[in-house]
Amino acid sequence: MNNILKIAKNAKAASKKLAQISHGKKKEILLQMAGALIGGKNEIIKANFKDLKDAKGKLGQNMSDRLMLDNKRIETMALCLREIAKLKDYIGEILETKELENGLMLMQKIVPFGVIGVVYESRPNVTSDICGMCLKSSSAVILKGGSESRRTNKVIVDLFKKKCPIENAFQLIESSDRTIIRDMLNMREDIDLIIPRGGKDLINFVRENSKIPIIETGTGNCHIYLDEKFDLKKASRIIINAKTNRPSVCNAIEKLLIHKNADKFAVVKILTELKKRSVEIRGCLMTRKLMDCILASEDDWKREYLDMVIGVMIVENTDQAISHINKYGSGHSEAIISKNKKNIDKFLDEIDAACVYANASTRFTDGYEFGMGAEIGISTQKLHARGPLGLKALTTTKYMLIGNGQIRE
Repeated sequence: MNNILKIAKNAKAASKKLAQISHGKKKEILLQMAGALIGGKNEIIKANFKDLKDAKGKLGQNMSDRLMLDNKRIETMALCLREIAKLKDYIGEILETKELENGLMLMQKIVPFGVIGVVYESRPNVTSDICGMCLKSSSAVILKGGSESRRTNKVIVDLFKKKCPIENAFQLIESSDRTIIRDMLNMREDIDLIIPRGGKDLINFVRENSKIPIIETGTGNCHIYLDEKFDLKKASRIIINAKTNRPSVCNAIEKLLIHKNADKFAVVKILTELKKRSVEIRGCLMTRKLMDCILASEDDWKREYLDMVIGVMIVENTDQAISHINKYGSGHSEAIISKNKKNIDKFLDEIDAACVYANASTRFTDGYEFGMGAEIGISTQKLHARGPLGLKALTTTKYMLIGNGQIRE
């Protein structure tokens, strides 16, 4: 408790200094951080190799892929920091100015949160994104990464600390003791916001134990609905990309819903292409009449596999597809593939999710792809931000009022 309390107090002090540094200085620091990643490649990869070695046999292939860093991924991390450096800095922006009837001048100004705590798993590239985003938005950050990436995270944070003149702008909790997370979630006086990023168990733990406001970056039980009429070539490319491009990430699809009147030959061709790429199909009874596959259980419709597995269900119509997705989906990313504009519009309007697509892969749900430079996660809640958490989502506002002796009668 004493250790995490000291970290939180240090972060609070650092946040006051971060709120005062200029846009230009933040840009300079971010570019130096990007350079530190490139200059420290060998050190990062060496630490990452040890983390991967310890994780062998404990993590599946796809989760190990999320943990792994190589030259290309480190270069991408550096590129993201450079992109963040170029983005608009919202801190200090005046959103509204107006004179009230009593003569008071009211201004609404964008300001930093202060101290942001991020609890996350596996992916050490997230460490770089978090530090870059928090620096740009003038907030100090406390990072609690997964124990499987502890060495890699430490090297990255240490490299960044050397380039940032604000002491304790970035602090990493190195202990794997989960009671520390519980202590952290109680430090309401010093930590202003908690962002959990990881699996269902982690997110539930944070939600149930935090006394600090949270932005929930939820799991991705994402669906594609294949409507009655569709372009086979486009549909096949989209579905294969959304499932197999990187199955361990939250914007990969986990379920495929198919209209009962969809061309059977085309459907079998798509499912066969998935099987050829080693995707395990778990289907409803109607799906099993089309091809040999594992019978899906009720639990399958709720699950986020993060693996080369997909649940397939035949549905009556667009209404049933929408109802199923709104019941079992996680509010992340959902898509329809269709030639029917009426059904497309209905799907886009009625699906309750952060990102809804028509005739495109769900894999685009990403801060970088959305032109945000990077993201801290994909928010599946509705307050105060939803979808990719870019720079603006990491800020809050305050009202400033200037008077000339006014009093309220």
